[in-house]
Amino acid sequence: MDALHRSGCPINLTLEILGDRWSLIVIRDIMFGNRRHFRELLQKSQEGIASNILADRLKRLVERGLLTREDDPTHKQKAVYSLTEMAIDLVPLFAHMGAWGRKYLPVSEELSIRAELLEDGGQKLWDDFMDELRAKHLGKALPPDTPSVLGRLTEAYLEVVNRRKSG
Repeated sequence: MDALHRSGCPINLTLEILGDRWSLIVIRDIMFGNRRHFRELLQKSQEGIASNILADRLKRLVERGLLTREDDPTHKQKAVYSLTEMAIDLVPLFAHMGAWGRKYLPVSEELSIRAELLEDGGQKLWDDFMDELRAKHLGKALPPDTPSVLGRLTEAYLEVVNRRKSG
């Protein structure tokens, strides 16, 4: 094995990239929250990521090929982060992690509704979501009138939030 990695085990190599406390959370927020700018990721983080940690994770995720960083044409000092195919391929992992968390951990209803929908929708929904992410982040074309999986997930989340507020 080369000196850069502990071993050639695929689980080890994956954890060397994604096994820290924040990387998957940053990818989750870009993927499911459609947060594409540093400030959005920082200010809307429910877990309260620190700015220096966020900057480090974004840099590492770009270096590792999970994100791209482009200058924002609408603002000179902003950058837009996009998922790469490598990150989009994590959708099934997120679905399985969400299902596992729902089964074994004390999750909140509003933060687990998307995981429930992904679990119930299975591979077909995951594939549709990955196609939508490819369109949004990689510029791939979607057939006209393709329903938005992200829209459906967001709508379900907002329904639960609004119901809890009014109930």
